[in-house]
Amino acid sequence: MLDDLKEILDIQELDMKMIRLMRVKKERLKELLQIEELRKELHSQTQDKEAEIEELGKNIQTLEQKIQEVNAKIKKLESQQTNIKKADEFNAITQEMTHAERERIAIEQKVSDLVDRRVAEEEMLTRIKDSLKGSELSSMNLEKEILSSIGLINEEGTSLKEQRDALASKVNQEILQIYDRLLRNKKDRVIVAIENRTCSGCHIVLTAQHENLVRKGDNLVFCEHCSRIHYWQESVALEGSAVATKRRRRRAATA
Repeated sequence: MLDDLKEILDIQELDMKMIRLMRVKKERLKELLQIEELRKELHSQTQDKEAEIEELGKNIQTLEQKIQEVNAKIKKLESQQTNIKKADEFNAITQEMTHAERERIAIEQKVSDLVDRRVAEEEMLTRIKDSLKGSELSSMNLEKEILSSIGLINEEGTSLKEQRDALASKVNQEILQIYDRLLRNKKDRVIVAIENRTCSGCHIVLTAQHENLVRKGDNLVFCEHCSRIHYWQESVALEGSAVATKRRRRRAATA
Protein backbone atom coordinates (compact mmCIF):
# COMPACT_ATOMS: atom_id res chain seq x y z
CA MET A 1 0.00 0.00 0.00
CA LEU A 2 2.83 2.40 0.83
CA ASP A 3 4.49 1.69 -2.50
CA ASP A 4 1.24 2.59 -4.25
CA LEU A 5 0.93 5.72 -2.14
CA LYS A 6 4.49 6.76 -2.96
CA GLU A 7 3.65 6.85 -6.68
CA ILE A 8 0.48 8.87 -6.03
CA LEU A 9 2.54 11.31 -3.96
CA ASP A 10 4.77 11.93 -6.97
CA ILE A 11 1.64 12.64 -9.02
CA GLN A 12 0.44 15.00 -6.29
CA GLU A 13 3.64 17.03 -6.52
CA LEU A 14 3.05 17.48 -10.25
CA ASP A 15 -0.58 18.43 -9.59
CA MET A 16 0.45 21.05 -7.04
CA LYS A 17 2.79 22.61 -9.58
CA MET A 18 0.01 22.66 -12.19
CA ILE A 19 -2.45 24.19 -9.71
CA ARG A 20 0.06 26.94 -8.87
CA LEU A 21 0.61 27.55 -12.58
CA MET A 22 -3.13 27.82 -13.18
CA ARG A 23 -3.45 30.36 -10.38
CA VAL A 24 -0.65 32.44 -11.85
CA LYS A 25 -2.22 32.16 -15.30
CA LYS A 26 -5.59 33.25 -13.88
CA GLU A 27 -3.98 36.33 -12.33
CA ARG A 28 -2.21 37.17 -15.58
CA LEU A 29 -5.45 36.83 -17.55
CA LYS A 30 -7.09 39.08 -14.96
CA GLU A 31 -4.41 41.69 -15.63
CA LEU A 32 -5.19 41.51 -19.36
CA LEU A 33 -8.87 42.04 -18.62
CA GLN A 34 -8.10 45.05 -16.43
CA ILE A 35 -5.98 46.58 -19.20
CA GLU A 36 -8.79 46.10 -21.70
CA GLU A 37 -11.37 47.53 -19.28
CA LEU A 38 -9.18 50.60 -18.70
CA ARG A 39 -8.80 51.10 -22.44
CA LYS A 40 -12.56 50.78 -22.95
CA GLU A 41 -13.23 53.23 -20.13
CA LEU A 42 -10.87 55.84 -21.63
CA HIS A 43 -12.43 55.36 -25.09
CA SER A 44 -15.87 55.75 -23.53
CA GLN A 45 -14.80 58.93 -21.71
CA THR A 46 -13.38 60.29 -24.97
CA GLN A 47 -16.61 59.64 -26.85
CA ASP A 48 -18.75 61.10 -24.07
CA LYS A 49 -16.57 64.20 -23.86
CA GLU A 50 -16.62 64.70 -27.63
CA ALA A 51 -20.41 64.37 -27.63
CA GLU A 52 -20.65 66.88 -24.77
CA ILE A 53 -18.42 69.37 -26.59
CA GLU A 54 -20.46 68.95 -29.77
CA GLU A 55 -23.67 69.61 -27.84
CA LEU A 56 -22.14 72.73 -26.30
CA GLY A 57 -21.20 73.92 -29.78
CA LYS A 58 -24.77 73.48 -30.97
CA ASN A 59 -26.12 75.40 -27.98
CA ILE A 60 -23.65 78.23 -28.62
CA GLN A 61 -24.68 78.42 -32.27
CA THR A 62 -28.36 78.52 -31.27
CA LEU A 63 -27.75 81.37 -28.82
CA GLU A 64 -25.58 83.30 -31.29
CA GLN A 65 -28.38 83.04 -33.81
CA LYS A 66 -30.74 84.32 -31.13
CA ILE A 67 -28.41 87.31 -30.55
CA GLN A 68 -28.51 88.08 -34.27
CA GLU A 69 -32.30 88.02 -34.16
CA VAL A 70 -32.36 90.38 -31.15
CA ASN A 71 -29.88 92.73 -32.89
CA ALA A 72 -32.08 92.75 -35.96
CA LYS A 73 -35.05 93.54 -33.75
CA ILE A 74 -33.20 96.43 -32.07
CA LYS A 75 -32.12 97.82 -35.42
CA LYS A 76 -35.69 97.68 -36.66
CA LEU A 77 -36.94 99.46 -33.55
CA GLU A 78 -34.29 102.16 -33.95
CA SER A 79 -35.43 102.68 -37.52
CA GLN A 80 -39.06 102.97 -36.43
CA GLN A 81 -38.14 105.36 -33.63
CA THR A 82 -36.61 107.89 -36.01
CA ASN A 83 -39.93 108.30 -37.79
CA ILE A 84 -42.10 108.69 -34.70
CA LYS A 85 -43.10 112.14 -33.50
CA LYS A 86 -45.41 111.31 -30.62
CA ALA A 87 -43.77 111.10 -27.21
CA ASP A 88 -45.78 108.16 -25.90
CA GLU A 89 -45.02 106.03 -28.99
CA PHE A 90 -41.35 107.06 -28.78
CA ASN A 91 -41.21 106.04 -25.11
CA ALA A 92 -42.93 102.73 -25.84
CA ILE A 93 -40.36 101.83 -28.49
CA THR A 94 -37.55 102.93 -26.14
CA GLN A 95 -38.82 100.55 -23.48
CA GLU A 96 -39.05 97.75 -26.01
CA MET A 97 -35.47 98.47 -27.13
CA THR A 98 -34.30 98.46 -23.52
CA HIS A 99 -35.96 95.09 -22.98
CA ALA A 100 -34.29 93.73 -26.12
CA GLU A 101 -30.91 95.07 -24.97
CA ARG A 102 -31.30 93.28 -21.64
CA GLU A 103 -32.29 90.10 -23.45
CA ARG A 104 -29.21 90.36 -25.67
CA ILE A 105 -26.90 90.92 -22.67
CA ALA A 106 -28.38 87.90 -20.90
CA ILE A 107 -27.92 85.71 -23.97
CA GLU A 108 -24.37 86.98 -24.48
CA GLN A 109 -23.59 86.02 -20.87
CA LYS A 110 -24.94 82.53 -21.50
CA VAL A 111 -22.80 82.27 -24.63
CA SER A 112 -19.76 83.42 -22.68
CA ASP A 113 -20.41 80.81 -19.98
CA LEU A 114 -20.90 78.07 -22.56
CA VAL A 115 -17.72 79.06 -24.40
CA ASP A 116 -15.75 78.94 -21.14
CA ARG A 117 -17.25 75.56 -20.37
CA ARG A 118 -16.42 74.28 -23.87
CA VAL A 119 -12.81 75.40 -23.47
CA ALA A 120 -12.59 73.57 -20.15
CA GLU A 121 -14.12 70.43 -21.65
CA GLU A 122 -11.76 70.58 -24.63
CA GLU A 123 -8.82 70.77 -22.24
CA MET A 124 -10.23 67.78 -20.37
CA LEU A 125 -10.64 65.92 -23.66
CA THR A 126 -7.01 66.61 -24.51
CA ARG A 127 -5.92 65.16 -21.16
CA ILE A 128 -8.09 62.07 -21.66
CA LYS A 129 -6.66 61.51 -25.15
CA ASP A 130 -3.12 61.93 -23.84
CA SER A 131 -3.90 59.46 -21.06
CA LEU A 132 -5.40 57.05 -23.59
CA LYS A 133 -2.38 57.34 -25.85
CA GLY A 134 0.04 56.80 -22.97
CA SER A 135 -2.06 53.91 -21.67
CA GLU A 136 -2.14 52.22 -25.06
CA LEU A 137 1.63 52.51 -25.45
CA SER A 138 2.39 51.16 -21.97
CA SER A 139 -0.35 48.51 -22.07
CA MET A 140 0.90 47.25 -25.41
CA ASN A 141 4.26 46.34 -23.86
CA LEU A 142 2.59 44.94 -20.76
CA GLU A 143 0.23 42.83 -22.86
CA LYS A 144 3.18 41.38 -24.78
CA GLU A 145 4.91 40.51 -21.51
CA ILE A 146 1.73 38.92 -20.09
CA LEU A 147 1.03 36.91 -23.25
CA SER A 148 4.64 35.72 -23.28
CA SER A 149 4.30 34.71 -19.62
CA ILE A 150 1.07 32.83 -20.37
CA GLY A 151 2.79 31.06 -23.25
CA LEU A 152 5.56 29.85 -20.93
CA ILE A 153 2.96 28.78 -18.37
CA ASN A 154 1.13 26.77 -21.03
CA GLU A 155 4.37 25.10 -22.10
CA GLU A 156 5.29 24.18 -18.54
CA GLY A 157 1.75 23.00 -17.89
CA THR A 158 1.83 20.76 -20.97
CA SER A 159 5.14 19.27 -19.84
CA LEU A 160 3.83 18.62 -16.33
CA LYS A 161 0.66 17.01 -17.68
CA GLU A 162 2.70 14.70 -19.91
CA GLN A 163 4.74 13.65 -16.88
CA ARG A 164 1.56 13.13 -14.86
CA ASP A 165 -0.12 11.08 -17.57
CA ALA A 166 2.96 8.87 -17.80
CA LEU A 167 2.95 8.26 -14.03
CA ALA A 168 -0.84 7.87 -13.85
CA SER A 169 -0.78 5.00 -16.34
CA LYS A 170 1.44 2.95 -13.98
CA VAL A 171 -0.12 3.54 -10.55
CA ASN A 172 -2.87 1.77 -8.64
CA GLN A 173 -5.97 2.99 -10.47
CA GLU A 174 -8.31 2.50 -7.54
CA ILE A 175 -6.20 4.75 -5.30
CA LEU A 176 -5.75 7.20 -8.18
CA GLN A 177 -9.51 7.54 -8.57
CA ILE A 178 -9.90 8.25 -4.85
CA TYR A 179 -7.08 10.77 -5.01
CA ASP A 180 -8.52 12.50 -8.10
CA ARG A 181 -11.93 12.80 -6.44
CA LEU A 182 -10.43 14.39 -3.33
CA LEU A 183 -8.24 16.70 -5.43
CA ARG A 184 -11.22 17.96 -7.46
CA ASN A 185 -12.99 18.78 -4.22
CA LYS A 186 -10.16 20.51 -2.32
CA LYS A 187 -7.88 21.88 -5.08
CA ASP A 188 -5.00 21.31 -2.65
CA ARG A 189 -2.85 18.53 -1.21
CA VAL A 190 -5.05 15.57 -0.27
CA ILE A 191 -2.33 13.10 0.73
CA VAL A 192 -0.66 14.59 3.78
CA ALA A 193 1.67 13.54 6.57
CA ILE A 194 0.91 13.19 10.25
CA GLU A 195 3.15 15.54 12.24
CA ASN A 196 3.14 15.38 16.04
CA ARG A 197 -0.08 13.37 15.87
CA THR A 198 -1.71 16.20 13.91
CA CYS A 199 -3.11 16.21 10.37
CA SER A 200 -0.89 18.55 8.36
CA GLY A 201 -3.89 19.30 6.15
CA CYS A 202 -6.50 20.52 8.63
CA HIS A 203 -4.13 20.79 11.65
CA ILE A 204 -6.48 18.94 14.00
CA VAL A 205 -5.06 16.57 16.61
CA LEU A 206 -5.63 12.86 15.92
CA THR A 207 -6.00 9.86 18.21
CA ALA A 208 -3.13 7.49 19.02
CA GLN A 209 -5.11 4.65 17.42
CA HIS A 210 -5.38 6.64 14.19
CA GLU A 211 -1.65 7.31 14.22
CA ASN A 212 -0.88 3.60 14.71
CA LEU A 213 -3.02 2.68 11.69
CA VAL A 214 -1.14 5.20 9.58
CA ARG A 215 2.22 3.91 10.84
CA LYS A 216 1.35 0.36 9.80
CA GLY A 217 0.55 1.46 6.26
CA ASP A 218 -1.55 -1.60 5.48
CA ASN A 219 -4.56 0.35 4.19
CA LEU A 220 -5.55 3.86 3.21
CA VAL A 221 -6.36 5.88 6.32
CA PHE A 222 -8.50 9.00 5.94
CA CYS A 223 -8.55 11.97 8.27
CA GLU A 224 -11.71 11.90 10.36
CA HIS A 225 -12.01 15.66 10.05
CA CYS A 226 -11.00 16.66 6.49
CA SER A 227 -11.07 13.28 4.64
CA ARG A 228 -7.47 13.63 3.43
CA ILE A 229 -5.34 10.52 3.08
CA HIS A 230 -2.67 10.21 5.76
CA TYR A 231 0.82 8.77 5.56
CA TRP A 232 3.64 8.38 8.08
CA GLN A 233 6.34 10.80 7.01
CA GLU A 234 9.17 8.69 8.50
CA SER A 235 8.17 5.64 6.50
CA VAL A 236 11.10 3.89 4.74
CA ALA A 237 8.76 2.94 1.90
CA LEU A 238 8.45 6.60 0.94
CA GLU A 239 12.20 7.15 0.51
CA GLY A 240 13.02 8.41 -2.96
CA SER A 241 9.71 10.22 -3.36
CA ALA A 242 9.34 13.97 -3.78
CA VAL A 243 7.98 14.10 -0.24
CA ALA A 244 11.10 12.48 1.19
CA THR A 245 13.30 14.91 -0.72
CA LYS A 246 11.41 17.86 0.79
CA ARG A 247 11.71 16.30 4.23
CA ARG A 248 15.48 16.06 3.90
CA ARG A 249 15.64 19.69 2.77
CA ARG A 250 13.67 20.78 5.84
CA ARG A 251 16.01 18.83 8.10
CA ALA A 252 19.08 20.35 6.46
CA ALA A 253 17.63 23.83 6.80
CA THR A 254 16.88 23.23 10.48
CA ALA A 255 20.39 21.89 11.06
